[in-house]
Amino acid sequence: MAELRYRAGKIRDPGVHKIGIIALGSHMENHGPALPIDTDAKIAAHIAFQSSLQTGAKFLGIIFPAYELDEIDHGIHVSLDELKNNVIETLNSAKKYLNIEKVVIVNAHGGNIPLMTELWDIEDKTGLSITFNNKVISSEGPHGGSGELSMAKVLGIINEDEVVNQANVDEYEEVGLHGFKKARENDPNIENGAIDIEENGVYVDEVYGERLFNLAINTVILDVEKLLDF
Repeated sequence: MAELRYRAGKIRDPGVHKIGIIALGSHMENHGPALPIDTDAKIAAHIAFQSSLQTGAKFLGIIFPAYELDEIDHGIHVSLDELKNNVIETLNSAKKYLNIEKVVIVNAHGGNIPLMTELWDIEDKTGLSITFNNKVISSEGPHGGSGELSMAKVLGIINEDEVVNQANVDEYEEVGLHGFKKARENDPNIENGAIDIEENGVYVDEVYGERLFNLAINTVILDVEKLLDF
């Protein structure tokens, strides 16, 4: 067997070869007329990939399925158990073939947040130390709002002609989760986001999008550094 040169290339520390970064988003949900249905997946993948480039950690790709609360019906999702089992299967495969010991999951879909309650079981069934990074979720604002639009502008996936229609919440109920009354009643953050879209509309600012990406990428890099010390 060949002896691998673990110090070769641009890496922060040879220990990063034991760390993987994987994206988790949603591939199939509405985001208004200006954004594609896989917006969350593309945002998560960009953050995860850029973080791997800057640290040398292994880029593990992206998880395919996603979870969503029952009261938010704006796409095609799976049960939390199915998502968890898919994550376990994917990470076990990465562990087997890539010799990783630690993983940062970069999540860009708010519906996946309940997976955090299952991390102990995922760690137990994979033998991996796992960090769940939600920074972009806590920073970007309402679903299909200005934050996602601005990041989509950076990625080149926005339909500029439809931005003027993005805040038409009567037609596109998923924007700001305006049309999902039960979710709004249950979560003050969702309610505030819906009101923000209703009252202020949306905008696109590429500089803002870059800042959101840089913030998220830097937190993932910090997560990798913490895992190196762990």
